[in-house]
Amino acid sequence: QVQLVESGGALAQPGGSLRLSCAASVGAINIYNMGWYRQAPGKERELVAAITSGGSTNYADSLKDRFTISRDNAKNTIYLQMNSLKPEDTAVYYCHADSRYGRYWGQGTQVTVPS
Repeated sequence: QVQLVESGGALAQPGGSLRLSCAASVGAINIYNMGWYRQAPGKERELVAAITSGGSTNYADSLKDRFTISRDNAKNTIYLQMNSLKPEDTAVYYCHADSRYGRYWGQGTQVTVPS
C-alpha cells in the first residue's frame, strides 16, 4: 500500500512563494510518475505538474512559468515550488503517485492566497 503525505500548504500573500512537499511511503511498490493536482472551490480537479522517475516534467501551460516540480527518488518525495502566487492559485493541492497497481492520492494540503 502506498501512502502519500503532503505538507507545506499555508496562507500566502499575493506575489509570495510556497514550497509543497509530498512524501510517499511505498513499501516494495515501484512508483513511476508522481505529480500535483489542485482543486479550487466549485471547480474540477486540474493538473498542476507531473514528473517521471527519470525526471521528465509536464506542467499545466498556465503555470509553467511560476511553478517548478522536482523529485528526490531516494526519499520518494516530490516538491512543488510555487512563486509569484496569485489569488487564483487558492486551492487544495493533491499529490499523486502511480504504480503498476494504479494511482494513489494524498489527502491534500490547502493553499490560500487572499485577494
